[in-house]
Amino acid sequence: MQRPEAGKPLIKFNHCKKYIYSFSVPQCCPLCGQVMGSMKLEEAPVSISNPFTNGHQEKCSFLLRPTQGTFLREYDGRSDLHVGITNTNGIVYNYTTCGVQRDEAGWEQSVSIPLLQPGMFGLMDQWDKYLEDFSATEAWLPERYEEDHHNCYSYTLTFINCVLTTEGKEQLGKGEFTEKYVVPRTRKASKYITLYRAIEERGFYVTDCPDEETNPPEGSGSC
Repeated sequence: MQRPEAGKPLIKFNHCKKYIYSFSVPQCCPLCGQVMGSMKLEEAPVSISNPFTNGHQEKCSFLLRPTQGTFLREYDGRSDLHVGITNTNGIVYNYTTCGVQRDEAGWEQSVSIPLLQPGMFGLMDQWDKYLEDFSATEAWLPERYEEDHHNCYSYTLTFINCVLTTEGKEQLGKGEFTEKYVVPRTRKASKYITLYRAIEERGFYVTDCPDEETNPPEGSGSC
């Protein structure tokens, strides 16, 4: 089966008292073979948006992607992840063994967390200068890189905390930032990956409707 383009939303519809996920609404129900035709309102298909975004189209955001490959293709849930910060032009600043990189490509399928609230124009005007000045400090020289203690996550979180300090706000610890902002999005991404790959393999994916659920299969559940 030909793979749909990455970023295509999934479709969920209700039939045979089941939730059925696919990339498009089939002519016939894959469970009973009945022609779909017109549906009742409660059976109408809904689109499940892709949790991944083109990071180069995101301003002033924290980005996360697999170090190698992409989420939908290669990521296995245990692979290393890489993080970065975008400037106002979608250039992704990230820290590696080669020092601070300024990527104009390679983050097209990322989990994105906006770092500015709408209307924070004053900070946005200064964002690029803050990010460039911060990245030019000796702390982020290549030889200072340590895989476990002074890495890409250290770089991004330290910058975020510098901005918070500038705004007179409390800093965030790694655990707090991860639990509050990263984990909810990665959980949603994990569900999406499970659905996406199952549909690629079988053409559709089925879960019980809530009122029919007893022991839902691992990895199931609506997004």
